[in-house]
Parts: sequence; C-alpha cells; structure tokens
Amino acid sequence: MSVPSFLGSLANFAHYDATPHIGTVFSDASVQLSQLLAAPNADVLIKDLATLVSQRGVVFFKAQDIDIETQKLLATRLGELTGKPADSKLHRHPLTEDGSELGDDVQVISSAVVFPRERALASRGWHSDVTFEPVPSDYAWASAYEAYDRLSPAYQKFLEGLTAVHDAEQFHVAAKLRGFEIPAGPRGSPLNVGSELTAVHPVIRTNPVTGFKGLFVNKNFTKRIVELTSDESADVLNYLAVHVAENHDLQVRYRWEKNDVAIWDNRSTFHTATPDYDGLRVGNRVVSVGEKPFFDPASKSRREALGIKSKGL
Repeated sequence: MSVPSFLGSLANFAHYDATPHIGTVFSDASVQLSQLLAAPNADVLIKDLATLVSQRGVVFFKAQDIDIETQKLLATRLGELTGKPADSKLHRHPLTEDGSELGDDVQVISSAVVFPRERALASRGWHSDVTFEPVPSDYAWASAYEAYDRLSPAYQKFLEGLTAVHDAEQFHVAAKLRGFEIPAGPRGSPLNVGSELTAVHPVIRTNPVTGFKGLFVNKNFTKRIVELTSDESADVLNYLAVHVAENHDLQVRYRWEKNDVAIWDNRSTFHTATPDYDGLRVGNRVVSVGEKPFFDPASKSRREALGIKSKGL
C-alpha cells in the first residue's frame, strides 16, 4: 500500500513511518523541536509538522532538550498555524489545582499518582483526551480515521447521523480524593466553563486540517448516543470500543525513552497507557485547544481522499 508523504519542509530529517496507518518517528536526536521553533523558517516548519501530525495521527521525537515554556509555545504555534480559533488557548485539565508548580496549563502525568479503581481489562483504557469539554484537547495510539474506514458503508452512514454525550463525572470523585474542587474555568476556551464536565458531540468528526472523517467516541468519556435507546446505545458503543481495541493494525505502540516527545492530534486518535512497568514514570502534557467538534457531510474518509483501496466487505 502506497501512502503519500506529508513531510513538506521536514522531509530531509531522518524519519520513518511506524505503521502504514498511524505514527511517524523522527529517529535522529539531532532534530530538536526547540531548534525548529527558533529557525528562520519556523512558521513553515511548525505548520508542516502540525499538518503531518493531523495526517499521521501521532509523531515522535527522540531525546528532546525542551523546557516547559518552549513546550507551551510549540503547542500554541501548532494550533495557530493550522487555523485554531483565536479565543482557544492552552487547555487546563480539570484535575490541575490552582497555583500548580509548572502552571495551570501544564498537566503532570505521573505513575506515582494512582486513583482507586476496579480491576478491568487494559483495553478499557482507550480514549481521546477531555472529550467531555464543549471544545476538547509504553503508550499506544489508534487511528480514528482507519477505525471509520474499517466500518461498512451502511454502518458509516448510520453513525454519521448520531451525536453522543461525553461526561467526566469521575473527575469530581478524583478531585474530592485530592481535597479540592474542579475549577470553574475557562479551560482553554470560553466555552469550557463550569464544573459540569459534559458535552454533546458528533459520533463521526471531521478533522478541519485534513478534511478526513474519524470515529469520535471512546470508552472513558462517551456515555450515551442521544438518538438511540439506552440498550441500543450500549450495544453500539460497546461494538465501537471493541472495534478500536481489537483492530491491532490500526494501532501503534511506542516504547518511551528519556526525554522523548509525542505530538498527537486528539481529534483523530485514541490512546492508552500500558501499565507494564514497575519504576516511576513522569511526563508533562500541554494541550492546544482547537475548534468545537463538527461533522461535515461533504468530508471524505482518509482512504477515499488518498486513493487507498478499502479493506472491503
């Protein structure tokens, strides 16, 4: 299967595609994101990087020397150069307390912070981040484009007419355990306000950068399909969760090394942690808030747009 290149001005840097459908790795540590930001043609480089991320889902950089302020600048420019709304800023995670050491718009992810939960299948961890917001933001990632493309045309059409409720009530429980209340916002967008962490979004979402359709429901936050009965909704959401988790060839797994950076398009990917380690793992997450999720009936699937033969019925 031949897939077009979307590297643009990044084409001369050492890289490889981790899988046909998702994931590109810049394998040479001499490629530093901080240097791309400081280059004379920085806007061209960062815009091409943003486009590559939207096309490939997730892009990895090895052994980066990047501080928090540069990480925040990078996230901001990635959004600005691909047309994010002017009033969309960096997202503040609901579980980030006021006066956080690294700033309210940086989420520290640490294996030392564990909340009580029932034993469950690891596949239940697949999700897209903070889809409960009206304007949302070893790991594994899965392509929402390819997840859509693997569905039958009839099922695609069925889903395109549906919307779903996304809710993060569990964050209130987590905040209470940590002794604080969810901040009322705004959290990166003037629409992301209040302590009720719920929103309604289309089940199939159009990515404005690529114009591709992608599946936009997940096990963690999607609670109910509005137009269906509760039983119908549960059946559809369960099928779609299994569809993402068990189609291993639309996924990419990445083994972290110190100071690696992953940049992904949360509109068009799912991800999950793989808790198969004993030592401490810590990372800093910065999210640039984009547009309110929408579905454009005129948009195309990734395979259709790129002329890639579908895995037919």
